[in-house]
Amino acid sequence: MNADMIAMIYAYTAVGVGVILAAAGLGSAIGWGLICSKTLEGIARQPEMRPQLMVNMFIFAGLMESFPFIILAFAMWFLFANPFVGALQAAIQAVGG
Repeated sequence: MNADMIAMIYAYTAVGVGVILAAAGLGSAIGWGLICSKTLEGIARQPEMRPQLMVNMFIFAGLMESFPFIILAFAMWFLFANPFVGALQAAIQAVGG
């Protein structure tokens, strides 16, 4: 196991984490847009339902906001406690004896 292999693992992990975080941010933004647009459509159709629709919107918006933070926690785990380096060391030890 040399330093180049470990550096490649960390580099590929960083690229993967960037893609994961970008996808989580994009998904959250699309979710926010859909939640707000459907709430506005519902209010336009039935204005008397506005309080109930707003409560539902904020509940679902809170759920939508939690998704990127959960993904961020997984991304930090991949960056700082990289499980792939340990797997590489175990594989090299298994092959080497």
